[in-house]
Amino acid sequence: KEKSMTVNINPVLIKLGPFQVGWYGLMYVLGFIVSYLLVRYQMKKKAFGISSQELENLFVYLMLGLIIGGRLGYVLFYDLPVYLNNPLEIFAIWHGGMSFHGGLLGVLIVGIVFCWRHNRSFWKIADLFIVTAPIGLGLGRIGNFINGELYGRATSVPWGMIFPKGGLLPRHPSQLYESALEGGCLFVILWLLKD
Repeated sequence: KEKSMTVNINPVLIKLGPFQVGWYGLMYVLGFIVSYLLVRYQMKKKAFGISSQELENLFVYLMLGLIIGGRLGYVLFYDLPVYLNNPLEIFAIWHGGMSFHGGLLGVLIVGIVFCWRHNRSFWKIADLFIVTAPIGLGLGRIGNFINGELYGRATSVPWGMIFPKGGLLPRHPSQLYESALEGGCLFVILWLLKD
Protein backbone atom coordinates (compact mmCIF):
# COMPACT_ATOMS: atom_id res chain seq x y z
CA LYS A 1 0.00 0.00 0.00
CA GLU A 2 1.29 3.46 -0.91
CA LYS A 3 2.08 5.80 1.95
CA SER A 4 -0.13 8.91 2.07
CA MET A 5 1.48 12.31 1.77
CA THR A 6 1.53 14.38 4.95
CA VAL A 7 0.67 18.04 4.44
CA ASN A 8 2.83 20.06 6.79
CA ILE A 9 3.63 23.38 5.14
CA ASN A 10 4.63 26.29 7.34
CA PRO A 11 1.73 28.76 7.05
CA VAL A 12 4.17 31.65 7.65
CA LEU A 13 5.86 32.75 4.44
CA ILE A 14 8.13 35.47 5.88
CA LYS A 15 8.93 36.35 9.48
CA LEU A 16 10.99 39.40 10.41
CA GLY A 17 10.94 39.86 14.17
CA PRO A 18 7.33 40.42 15.24
CA PHE A 19 6.26 41.03 11.63
CA GLN A 20 5.10 38.02 9.64
CA VAL A 21 3.37 37.38 6.34
CA GLY A 22 1.34 34.20 5.95
CA TRP A 23 0.58 32.28 2.79
CA TYR A 24 -3.13 32.84 3.40
CA GLY A 25 -2.66 36.61 3.53
CA LEU A 26 -0.57 36.43 0.35
CA MET A 27 -3.47 34.67 -1.37
CA TYR A 28 -5.72 37.61 -0.49
CA VAL A 29 -3.20 40.06 -1.94
CA LEU A 30 -2.81 38.01 -5.14
CA GLY A 31 -6.59 37.74 -5.45
CA PHE A 32 -6.99 41.52 -5.14
CA ILE A 33 -4.25 42.18 -7.70
CA VAL A 34 -5.61 39.72 -10.28
CA SER A 35 -9.17 40.99 -9.75
CA TYR A 36 -8.05 44.58 -10.23
CA LEU A 37 -6.16 43.77 -13.43
CA LEU A 38 -9.09 41.81 -14.87
CA VAL A 39 -11.56 44.57 -14.01
CA ARG A 40 -9.30 47.16 -15.70
CA TYR A 41 -9.01 44.89 -18.74
CA GLN A 42 -12.79 44.60 -19.01
CA MET A 43 -13.20 48.38 -18.70
CA LYS A 44 -10.95 48.86 -21.73
CA LYS A 45 -13.23 46.64 -23.80
CA LYS A 46 -16.64 47.90 -22.65
CA ALA A 47 -18.23 50.83 -20.79
CA PHE A 48 -19.59 49.91 -17.37
CA GLY A 49 -20.71 53.37 -16.29
CA ILE A 50 -17.88 53.96 -13.83
CA SER A 51 -14.84 56.22 -14.15
CA SER A 52 -11.27 55.13 -13.43
CA GLN A 53 -11.16 57.23 -10.27
CA GLU A 54 -14.46 55.77 -9.05
CA LEU A 55 -13.10 52.30 -9.76
CA GLU A 56 -9.98 52.97 -7.67
CA ASN A 57 -12.13 54.17 -4.75
CA LEU A 58 -14.62 51.33 -5.07
CA PHE A 59 -11.84 48.75 -5.17
CA VAL A 60 -10.41 50.02 -1.86
CA TYR A 61 -13.89 49.97 -0.30
CA LEU A 62 -14.55 46.44 -1.58
CA MET A 63 -11.25 45.18 -0.16
CA LEU A 64 -12.12 46.68 3.23
CA GLY A 65 -15.66 45.29 3.03
CA LEU A 66 -14.30 41.82 2.28
CA ILE A 67 -11.72 41.84 5.06
CA ILE A 68 -13.89 43.47 7.74
CA GLY A 69 -16.98 41.48 6.75
CA GLY A 70 -15.00 38.25 6.63
CA ARG A 71 -13.57 38.81 10.08
CA LEU A 72 -16.83 39.96 11.68
CA GLY A 73 -18.65 37.07 10.02
CA TYR A 74 -16.22 34.61 11.59
CA VAL A 75 -16.59 36.28 14.98
CA LEU A 76 -20.41 36.28 14.84
CA PHE A 77 -21.07 32.96 13.10
CA TYR A 78 -18.38 30.67 14.48
CA ASP A 79 -16.86 31.71 17.80
CA LEU A 80 -18.92 34.52 19.37
CA PRO A 81 -18.59 33.36 23.03
CA VAL A 82 -14.78 33.37 22.77
CA TYR A 83 -14.76 36.91 21.38
CA LEU A 84 -17.31 38.18 23.91
CA ASN A 85 -14.96 36.99 26.67
CA ASN A 86 -11.95 38.59 24.99
CA PRO A 87 -13.09 41.43 22.67
CA LEU A 88 -9.56 42.53 21.73
CA GLU A 89 -9.10 39.14 20.06
CA ILE A 90 -11.50 40.34 17.35
CA PHE A 91 -8.66 42.49 15.99
CA ALA A 92 -6.05 39.67 16.15
CA ILE A 93 -6.50 38.67 12.51
CA TRP A 94 -3.06 37.06 12.53
CA HIS A 95 -4.60 34.29 14.68
CA GLY A 96 -6.82 33.40 11.72
CA GLY A 97 -10.55 33.30 11.28
CA MET A 98 -12.29 34.62 8.17
CA SER A 99 -15.78 33.76 6.96
CA PHE A 100 -16.83 33.59 3.31
CA HIS A 101 -20.39 34.51 4.31
CA GLY A 102 -19.26 37.59 6.20
CA GLY A 103 -16.95 38.65 3.36
CA LEU A 104 -19.78 38.29 0.85
CA LEU A 105 -22.11 40.39 3.02
CA GLY A 106 -19.39 43.01 3.49
CA VAL A 107 -18.79 43.30 -0.25
CA LEU A 108 -22.51 43.45 -1.03
CA ILE A 109 -23.16 46.18 1.53
CA VAL A 110 -20.20 48.26 0.34
CA GLY A 111 -21.17 47.78 -3.32
CA ILE A 112 -24.81 48.73 -2.76
CA VAL A 113 -23.94 51.82 -0.70
CA PHE A 114 -21.30 52.94 -3.21
CA CYS A 115 -23.65 52.57 -6.18
CA TRP A 116 -26.47 54.33 -4.33
CA ARG A 117 -24.25 57.27 -3.29
CA HIS A 118 -22.76 57.66 -6.80
CA ASN A 119 -26.00 56.97 -8.67
CA ARG A 120 -24.55 53.98 -10.53
CA SER A 121 -26.19 50.72 -11.58
CA PHE A 122 -25.40 48.09 -8.96
CA TRP A 123 -26.03 45.25 -11.43
CA LYS A 124 -23.74 46.72 -14.08
CA ILE A 125 -20.93 47.23 -11.57
CA ALA A 126 -21.55 43.76 -10.10
CA ASP A 127 -21.17 42.26 -13.60
CA LEU A 128 -17.78 43.94 -13.84
CA PHE A 129 -16.49 42.44 -10.59
CA ILE A 130 -18.26 39.10 -10.20
CA VAL A 131 -16.37 37.42 -13.02
CA THR A 132 -13.15 37.93 -11.01
CA ALA A 133 -14.51 36.48 -7.74
CA PRO A 134 -13.58 32.84 -8.53
CA ILE A 135 -9.91 33.84 -8.67
CA GLY A 136 -10.05 34.94 -5.04
CA LEU A 137 -12.07 31.87 -4.06
CA GLY A 138 -9.56 29.54 -5.71
CA LEU A 139 -6.54 31.25 -4.16
CA GLY A 140 -8.26 31.27 -0.76
CA ARG A 141 -8.71 27.50 -0.93
CA ILE A 142 -4.99 27.10 -1.70
CA GLY A 143 -4.36 29.15 1.45
CA ASN A 144 -6.66 26.77 3.35
CA PHE A 145 -4.67 23.82 2.00
CA ILE A 146 -1.36 25.35 3.11
CA ASN A 147 -2.86 26.07 6.54
CA GLY A 148 -4.04 22.45 6.78
CA GLU A 149 -7.68 23.43 7.36
CA LEU A 150 -11.03 22.66 5.72
CA TYR A 151 -9.82 19.19 4.66
CA GLY A 152 -12.27 16.56 3.51
CA ARG A 153 -13.47 13.21 4.83
CA ALA A 154 -11.22 10.27 5.55
CA THR A 155 -10.49 8.33 2.38
CA SER A 156 -8.54 5.42 0.92
CA VAL A 157 -7.93 7.02 -2.50
CA PRO A 158 -4.25 7.13 -3.51
CA TRP A 159 -4.13 10.93 -3.38
CA GLY A 160 -5.50 11.09 0.19
CA MET A 161 -3.40 13.31 2.42
CA ILE A 162 -2.72 13.40 6.13
CA PHE A 163 -3.35 16.80 7.68
CA PRO A 164 -1.80 17.54 11.10
CA LYS A 165 -5.15 18.72 12.52
CA GLY A 166 -7.07 15.90 10.82
CA GLY A 167 -5.81 12.89 12.72
CA LEU A 168 -3.89 9.90 11.40
CA LEU A 169 -6.20 8.91 8.54
CA PRO A 170 -5.67 10.19 4.99
CA ARG A 171 -8.29 12.72 3.94
CA HIS A 172 -9.53 14.17 0.70
CA PRO A 173 -7.65 17.40 -0.14
CA SER A 174 -11.04 19.05 -0.63
CA GLN A 175 -9.43 22.50 -0.63
CA LEU A 176 -7.67 21.60 -3.89
CA TYR A 177 -10.88 20.24 -5.41
CA GLU A 178 -12.66 23.47 -4.50
CA SER A 179 -9.77 25.59 -5.75
CA ALA A 180 -9.97 23.88 -9.13
CA LEU A 181 -13.77 23.88 -9.39
CA GLU A 182 -14.99 27.04 -7.66
CA GLY A 183 -11.80 28.80 -8.66
CA GLY A 184 -10.50 27.76 -12.07
CA CYS A 185 -13.58 26.15 -13.66
CA LEU A 186 -16.04 28.76 -12.42
CA PHE A 187 -13.76 31.55 -13.61
CA VAL A 188 -13.55 30.06 -17.11
CA ILE A 189 -17.33 29.63 -17.27
CA LEU A 190 -18.05 33.19 -16.11
CA TRP A 191 -15.37 34.67 -18.36
CA LEU A 192 -16.78 32.88 -21.40
CA LEU A 193 -20.38 33.90 -20.55
CA LYS A 194 -19.67 37.58 -19.98
CA ASP A 195 -20.58 39.87 -22.90
